[in-house]
Amino acid sequence: MKIYTRRGDGGDTDLFGGERVGKDDRRIEVSGAVDELNASLGVCRAESRQDDLRGMLEILQSRLFDLGGAMATPSAQHREKSGVPELQPEAVADLEAHIDTLEKELEPLERFILPGGCKAAAAFHVARTVCRRAERRTVSLHRAEPVSELSLRYLNRLSDLLFVMARVENQRAGVADSEWVGIER
Repeated sequence: MKIYTRRGDGGDTDLFGGERVGKDDRRIEVSGAVDELNASLGVCRAESRQDDLRGMLEILQSRLFDLGGAMATPSAQHREKSGVPELQPEAVADLEAHIDTLEKELEPLERFILPGGCKAAAAFHVARTVCRRAERRTVSLHRAEPVSELSLRYLNRLSDLLFVMARVENQRAGVADSEWVGIER
């Protein structure tokens, strides 16, 4: 199978199920944003030296691949027929459990913090912002046509987990989070 088909040269692409849509279709925007998020998590995995975080990231990447596939398959009937996995409620519960576990290592926040710190933490902060964009794209799609509300909850909670993972990376590296103090004008 060749990597190129030339079918998308005119600005259209296929959804799972055969429907052709523009590459700027809301579903394609969501799938692309989720793909970008998945790639960002790959950078986090490459930068992190924390085995527990790397293990979590691998699971998160697989779930995001499933989510992107589900978003590119508008028909529930076709998703079921094709075996496209759907997120399950325990996916959100898993994110919350990871957040709760990791937060035990951290001092409570008293101020906003600036994104950054060690390289791995900075990568997590970038992934968090990419996650928020994927969430916004999903909300936009949801306003036009219904999508799984579980997907919305998952992306919202995932950005929270990525924030906590950034703080944990800094904590374990002995790098203090930089607090936002504002600049007087």
